[in-house]
Amino acid sequence: MTKRIFRAILTVALAALLAALTLIVGVLHGYFESRTEADLNQQAVTIARGVSLGGMEYFDGLRISSRVTWVGRDGTVLYDNWQDAVTMENHSSREEIKEAMTLGKGTAVRWSDTLGQTTIYCAVRLDDGTVVRAASTRYSVWALVLQAVQPILVVVAAAMLLAALLASRLSKSIVRPINELDLNNPGGVSGDFYDELTPLLTRLRVQNHEIHQQMEQLRRRQEEFSAITENMSEGFLVLDIRTRVLSNNSAALRLMETSCVPVPGETSAFVLCREEGFRRCVEEALAGRRRERMVYRENLCRQIIASPVMQDGHLSGAVLVILDVTEREQRESLRREFTANVSHELKTPLTAISGTAEILENGTVKPEDVAHFAGNIHREAGRLIELVNDIIKLSRLDEGGTDGPWEQVDLYHLVGNVLDQVRPAAEKRKLKLTLKGGPAMASGVPQILEEIIYNLCDNAVAYNREGGSVTVTVEDAGEGARLTVEDTGVGIPAEARDRVFERFYRVDKSHSRGGTGLGLSIVKHGAAYLGASVSLRSEMGKGSTFVLTFPPVRDARD
Repeated sequence: MTKRIFRAILTVALAALLAALTLIVGVLHGYFESRTEADLNQQAVTIARGVSLGGMEYFDGLRISSRVTWVGRDGTVLYDNWQDAVTMENHSSREEIKEAMTLGKGTAVRWSDTLGQTTIYCAVRLDDGTVVRAASTRYSVWALVLQAVQPILVVVAAAMLLAALLASRLSKSIVRPINELDLNNPGGVSGDFYDELTPLLTRLRVQNHEIHQQMEQLRRRQEEFSAITENMSEGFLVLDIRTRVLSNNSAALRLMETSCVPVPGETSAFVLCREEGFRRCVEEALAGRRRERMVYRENLCRQIIASPVMQDGHLSGAVLVILDVTEREQRESLRREFTANVSHELKTPLTAISGTAEILENGTVKPEDVAHFAGNIHREAGRLIELVNDIIKLSRLDEGGTDGPWEQVDLYHLVGNVLDQVRPAAEKRKLKLTLKGGPAMASGVPQILEEIIYNLCDNAVAYNREGGSVTVTVEDAGEGARLTVEDTGVGIPAEARDRVFERFYRVDKSHSRGGTGLGLSIVKHGAAYLGASVSLRSEMGKGSTFVLTFPPVRDARD
């Protein structure tokens, strides 16, 4: 804007200068012409007087720059100081000569063939009827300008410099109040101020108020959006048509296991995750198609849902939601495995029962063997009932435990009762059962507590070596009761220690020691229900140690 004002002011100044010069030259030209004519008249009168007194001899002493001509009464040239009078034609037809002979004085301006230029003529009639004429060159405007070209150029240059300086200062002074306007606070203008800007400033104030309200509303929405997305466990990504990340939450970076922090509008989504499934989802969404894929990495499973974003009927980007479905997939896998295991575990006793019953039905069994086959049926039916009971127990624990009341139970006394139950099986294998420690109180459902302790002791007996020992220690650790079951059995391999608490999992399926395969699962789920923790230490060939740690009695249940 400053440059435009500067050019406008400079153009106006130069135009005014040019007009002034033109006017001055025109005035000077008219002044010089009238002055020249007056001087010629004076010269003609003076010469006429001199010729009247001295005749032709007057011209001998005449020293003058103008052209002087003496013309007789018949128009014959008697004398001319620039040309030979004899060779000159008759001048009776000259306008100024005719006018002087008639009126006493005559003036004319015309082109002179003799001088080759425009000339001013002034003639005066003498008493004897002859005419004295004085002539001088008439200068044109351009001739006048060319004669004064040097001073004119100096004046023009000085004027242009002065105009440029003044235009620069004036343009800056005009623009300064505008540049000093505070657009964020148009109402706070002070000092030099143009009244003409009042309507503009009023509109700016109104617009600033509207923009402020809109920005405040957008800020609140942004805060709400950030609060929602940042507290989501699901990952959230918004991409433009070129795969650049426009918005994301921290959960997305965590689920994609990337340390890269995207720059909105610059970082490509493929920099955050290079998995083939992720890439396919992004490409499908940016092609206008909704896509879902599972992405697996080690023990993690991510579900990616990609949807295209349409604006005014045109594809403008994509929205990706990333879900951590690891636990769901693990549960589904465990469910399938549990179903398969249950089917297998139920099929074995049912097959035995069905086969034995079929033999009995066919009457091919000797009377003395009927009791043996009936015992097989009874034993397998008991195993089936035990399996169903364990499944029911696990189902109840999965659903939140049993309906039994919570009580404070002395673990030392409860362990003594459990050891009495497993003692017959321990004696068959010549195992030594030992109870150490003393009274320690724990809160819980007595039935669940007994199930947990029984399964730990039963496993310690079942998976022990002949002549080994089982040691149960009960103690009050100050921060809660602690129960330790230690055996001298075969031990558990390191790779199987994280899985022994899974349902139907057996370390060595080829050497099963009986049972349903649900004992340690009941221990794990029962301990979780009671708020206790269970840990395992084991060494191959030396035995295993299970430690149950109960919370303080006052904190056992919410």
